[in-house]
Amino acid sequence: MIPAESRPWLSVLIPVYNVEAYLAECLASVLPDADDGVEVLMLEDCSTDGSARLAQQLAERYAPQVRLLRHTANGGLSAARNTLIDAAQGDYLWFLDSDDILLPGAVRSLKACIVQHAQPDLVLCDFRTLREPFQFKHRLRGELHRRTFPGPARQRLEDRDALVSGVFAQGHLHSWSKIARRELWGPGLRFPAGHYFEDMATTPALLLSTRSYVYMDEVWVGYRQRAGSILSSGSSRKIDDMMRALAPLPALAAAQTQPLDDEARFQASYFAAKTFITACRFDAESPERLRGHLAAFKQFSLLAPDELLRAYRRRHWHWRARRLIYWLGRSASSSSDVS
Repeated sequence: MIPAESRPWLSVLIPVYNVEAYLAECLASVLPDADDGVEVLMLEDCSTDGSARLAQQLAERYAPQVRLLRHTANGGLSAARNTLIDAAQGDYLWFLDSDDILLPGAVRSLKACIVQHAQPDLVLCDFRTLREPFQFKHRLRGELHRRTFPGPARQRLEDRDALVSGVFAQGHLHSWSKIARRELWGPGLRFPAGHYFEDMATTPALLLSTRSYVYMDEVWVGYRQRAGSILSSGSSRKIDDMMRALAPLPALAAAQTQPLDDEARFQASYFAAKTFITACRFDAESPERLRGHLAAFKQFSLLAPDELLRAYRRRHWHWRARRLIYWLGRSASSSSDVS
């Protein structure tokens, strides 16, 4: 059952940095569905536009349900989320970026899911893409409903291997589509302050600590793609952070009392290979950086390159195999690195 009113059942956590044009819409998407058991926390991270003033106005207007926290110096998205985790009082934590929105009925559907399925550790939801303008080609790409999990929907599940393989197979490791019990965000799990791709760095640990979960095949989040966002442009620093994000994965897998099954290991390694290829394409003209990407890939993939290639061929993924072989060759410092 839902916890008593003295303790929120849900904390919606919203980092705020230079989003003056979107913040009011973001908050307005949350509050209509938020009952008295929902707290909304905003963290103002020293914006340079009018976001700080607007956040203050919104917090005053919707107090006490909405609370505003502040950083004295800009710490970035990871640091903002970490501060929000520490301040949250709800039994469940839902991260929401301040330029994104919740779709109507999302909070009510989450509450119904939690009640019906005996408070699972984790609830996964789907999302849609928000674009300006949103064109017919985007509709054809399925951007009105992006699935985050390929497994059974609206059932309480306890198959950790299926959870890991399914999330990696879909490739959506973002935190805002995964509403987790507060206990899963224990003291040892925090976002890497000062680095990009913070979701890739934390979601594997979150999945591996999950005992029960429910996938809701409903669009609950509107994810905005806009110029100026973290992922809208590439840089060497972002590529390095992307390659660093999966570094803890082998140790996390090795620490499990029950080893991951073959499918989960394959899907995690396939995701690692796609990450490796993305980095190689960005740094295609730098042999030194390519060699570094190869070394990192060999460290964070759960399968060695030759094992992964054999798995590709068993699935008749010949094009994917050729592409991986190409970038293994391009990034190798010697022919022995390809094996």
